[in-house]
Amino acid sequence: MASDKKRRLSRRSLIVTAVAAAVLAGGGVTAWQLVGGGEESRPLTTDEASRLALSRLKVYQASPLRVTVKVQEGDGMVVEVQGVVDYRTKHAAGSYTVTGKGGIADQGLVVWDTGGLGLAKSPAGVDGPAWEQAEHVPRTGWSSRSYGTDPLDAGLQLLVQLGADRPDNPLLLAQAGPRWLGRDRIDGRDYDRIAGPRSRDAADKDTGTSPLTYWLDADGGLRRVTMRMAGLGTPTTLEIGGQDAGAKLPEAPWATAG
Repeated sequence: MASDKKRRLSRRSLIVTAVAAAVLAGGGVTAWQLVGGGEESRPLTTDEASRLALSRLKVYQASPLRVTVKVQEGDGMVVEVQGVVDYRTKHAAGSYTVTGKGGIADQGLVVWDTGGLGLAKSPAGVDGPAWEQAEHVPRTGWSSRSYGTDPLDAGLQLLVQLGADRPDNPLLLAQAGPRWLGRDRIDGRDYDRIAGPRSRDAADKDTGTSPLTYWLDADGGLRRVTMRMAGLGTPTTLEIGGQDAGAKLPEAPWATAG
């Protein structure tokens, strides 16, 4: 029964519209297909474009970072991942919880990198953070795969790509059509809400809105990213938390003998 639940989690997919979005202008075009929509907005100022251009570098420099991903998969099912990402190694590990209308339907460990992800049950009798528990799961305990098109895959793949070891070019970034949408207060701190750049082939860059929205502080620190996908009324939400300096994230534990 548990393996069936895991399979439903790992293989669930949605039909999405053919609109590719950029992570950031310097980050290239993502592999998923998303849907955008218009909002009241304006072009970025020079300062806002500069802060957006710095955001990926700041994430990289601050890692390993605690993160949370919340995904609505349909049929009332919500998947939440709480973990840590190291942007220097592009490795991440966390725990997932699947909640349906009747309560918790499944939970376990998830480890992911730029190539794909693996799911496993938490090992019995092992306490500690998810990245420590992952080291105690044998290779046969992991269900691993490449990324698909479902919301969980899209969120995890986007999250591990957010950091970069250099800033983006603010001039090129501004030309890709990011838009200032407003300002919000999160946990007592003010953040600019910015619609991300559009892909190179996106129509109507001047007034269109990216499926990706970023929340940036006054120093270019990234606090939150949301991603709209076709067929879902609730966007996937990525929360960027504080540093977890002690985290030592495993490299594809399902590929090593255990």
